[in-house]
Parts: sequence; C-alpha cells; structure tokens
Amino acid sequence: MAELQVEIVAADHFVWSGPAKLVKARSVDGEIGVLPGHVPMLSVLAAGDLEIDPVSASRFTVQIDGGFFSVDSDRVVIVADNAVLENAA
Repeated sequence: MAELQVEIVAADHFVWSGPAKLVKARSVDGEIGVLPGHVPMLSVLAAGDLEIDPVSASRFTVQIDGGFFSVDSDRVVIVADNAVLENAA
C-alpha cells in the first residue's frame, strides 16, 4: 500500500512525523487534499486545521497559524509559523 511520509514542524518545535494515508490543509487559495502519488507542489498555508490520517492510528488535527506545505515524491513537509497538536492518538 502506498503511503505518504509526513513531517510537521513549527518555527520553534517539532510537531509530528510518520506515515499517513491522507493530509488535508487550507491554503491561501483553498483546500488541499494529498494522497500518495500526488504531483509535486508548494503552497502557502492559511491559518486553520491541518488534518492527518496516519497509516496505523486515528485521524487527528493540528491547529496552525499559517506556513508552507510541500509535496514531492510522496513526502509531505509542513513548516508552520505556530502549530498545536490537538487530538493525536
């Protein structure tokens, strides 16, 4: 099964990393949904919820205050201005 390798960092701390099936976020241009095999992209994130569906855990959210969202070769890197992990399992 294909999966995404996700890494989330804030300006001053590490937030989360691991394999995921889906990543959803709000960019300044609208909603982003990334599944394995997504084309490379770079986007500016708006403040709001980042949603992660890990491979072997329950879906959780991270509240972010904006930042950047990068996708390349099934690797997703999110660099947020500030990030708070809300309901991780």
